[in-house]
Amino acid sequence: MDERLRLLHESFTDVKVVWKDEYQYFIHPLTDGVPRVDSDLLRAVADLIIERVEWDEIDVILGIEAMGLPLVSTISLMTNKPMLVARKRGYGIEGETVVSQQTGYSKGELYLNDLSSKDRVLVIDDVISTGGTLDAIIDGVLRTGATLNQVVIVVEKGDAMNEISLKHGVPISSLVKVEMDGQTVRIQE
Repeated sequence: MDERLRLLHESFTDVKVVWKDEYQYFIHPLTDGVPRVDSDLLRAVADLIIERVEWDEIDVILGIEAMGLPLVSTISLMTNKPMLVARKRGYGIEGETVVSQQTGYSKGELYLNDLSSKDRVLVIDDVISTGGTLDAIIDGVLRTGATLNQVVIVVEKGDAMNEISLKHGVPISSLVKVEMDGQTVRIQE
């Protein structure tokens, strides 16, 4: 196994599981910042993502607040591609696109700024579970007229990723797929 992927797999050893209302949630450094994010793990995941992308087809990297940001910042620095942030707070400026998202444990608005019909976009996020956030982000990007060329997710939980990819006709991939069984999180091979 690739050493970087082995490091990602090992990071799921002994992760904590909590309940947020009726939603089972795992706590992981890359998806929550708790426990602290090891720089070797962040670098390994960034490398794995970079290898999956056709960079000559990307103008801007879009990250989703909050935990998508460490990944997007790191990858922006490594690739010299600019980054944008899907924010949880709006500015009310011209061209701002508002998207409504609902996950298994929250709902609210996200705000996209500075995307144009000339942009070829890569979306990077930490985790997909119910798909509510990613579905809303893809819809918002497409409403701006930008071209969404690819989505890369670090952790896939459940089956929403494939459903959203088919719905929008956008290639979406993940680095690792997990399943939860009680208090245990297992990597699916």
